[in-house]
Amino acid sequence: MAQYFEIHPDNPQARLLKQTVALLGQGKLVAVPTDSSYALVCHLDDKAAADLLRRTRGVDDKHHLTLLCRDLSELANYARVDNKQYRLLKAATPGPYTFILEASKEVPRRLSHPSRKTIGLRVPDHKTLQALLEMHGAPLLATTLIPPGETDPLNDAEAIRERFEHQIAAVLDAGACPLEPTTVIDLTDMGTGGDPVLVRQGRGDLAAIGL
Repeated sequence: MAQYFEIHPDNPQARLLKQTVALLGQGKLVAVPTDSSYALVCHLDDKAAADLLRRTRGVDDKHHLTLLCRDLSELANYARVDNKQYRLLKAATPGPYTFILEASKEVPRRLSHPSRKTIGLRVPDHKTLQALLEMHGAPLLATTLIPPGETDPLNDAEAIRERFEHQIAAVLDAGACPLEPTTVIDLTDMGTGGDPVLVRQGRGDLAAIGL
């Protein structure tokens, strides 16, 4: 049975965050709130956990997983970013955007797209998730919590626990988060003079970042 952690939205309890970090270190999946919808997360360097993440979400290795990063400098460690891309990223972070970029050597090859060698990255604007990332000390591998065969993300912590109680180790409940997924923008063509490509319109406003 998945554990249920009620997190204070303004002052996340360190004790509960430490328990969550311990579960992630054991290769477990955790459902976390974000500034868009809920996400499933696991340890970046655990192949079995990443495989479980894909199975639970019902996606294959061609589906872009996302690295949740604490800030833009951490994001830049895991992606190749030029000055033009960096300016756009700076305008959009933290926020409900996911950016597809060329993965750096810091990203395990099995996690990047098999043919394009790209990875999704984002910096969430959510106090509980930021506190978890800080305590974890590294990015988390994530995917939007959309059940297999469905199109809408889940938002209710109790419902997530009931539905995935045998696949995940814990649910963090810090209050309601939006139902919309992130806006996904592919920036890989910018490196060769191309334009950003909108992959999915979500909660992130394109006008807010000059697109």
